[in-house]
Amino acid sequence: MVDAVIFDLDGVIVDSEPVWEEVRRAYVTAHGGTWQPDTQRRLMGMSTGEWAAHLSGELGVDRSPEQVASEVVAEMTRRYAERVPLIDDADAVVRRMAARWPLGLASSSPTRLIAAALAATGLADAFGATLSTEETARGKPAPDVWLAVAARLGVDPTRCVAVEDSSNGVRSAAAAGMRVVAIPHGSYPLDPDAAGLAAVLLPSVDALTPEVVDRLG
Repeated sequence: MVDAVIFDLDGVIVDSEPVWEEVRRAYVTAHGGTWQPDTQRRLMGMSTGEWAAHLSGELGVDRSPEQVASEVVAEMTRRYAERVPLIDDADAVVRRMAARWPLGLASSSPTRLIAAALAATGLADAFGATLSTEETARGKPAPDVWLAVAARLGVDPTRCVAVEDSSNGVRSAAAAGMRVVAIPHGSYPLDPDAAGLAAVLLPSVDALTPEVVDRLG
């Protein structure tokens, strides 16, 4: 039995991971840091505080974590004001799921970017609970945000299906006891251990149907 479906935002509904990479990579270069080959994969799923500290500390950016967070999020907000890159048919998929189950949103994006993305896509009313890892103790791969969204929806985490794209996202939802539908981004394939945690792997978000979720019940 499935009582709720909880979505990630970046990489599932909005194709923002390439935008995040472009913005943060340029920021690191502009502020004296060194972007590493594995940086983007490591950052995916981190909370705002976590990735800002990583850029400031590990990558050698000459700004405090607070400055990094403020300036990078400001640039992302500017990009979103120009265009929110909705993934093909993701809005229709969300509506299809909302017709059957209560929906939640568990995102690593800052709260202001979640609001901007949902407003631009017209999906704000589709979710009964939305939460940023800004508001939890730990970001993904820790399970905190998934557990908190399930609590806000009033459902048992083990009776939830999570929809994720990243390795850290899959790890975090699985750690929360949820059955995970993984929809990997073409540019950021899942690590083997994360792929092994997914209950089902789909090639694209439009392959997510109520029948797929029912089979996980």
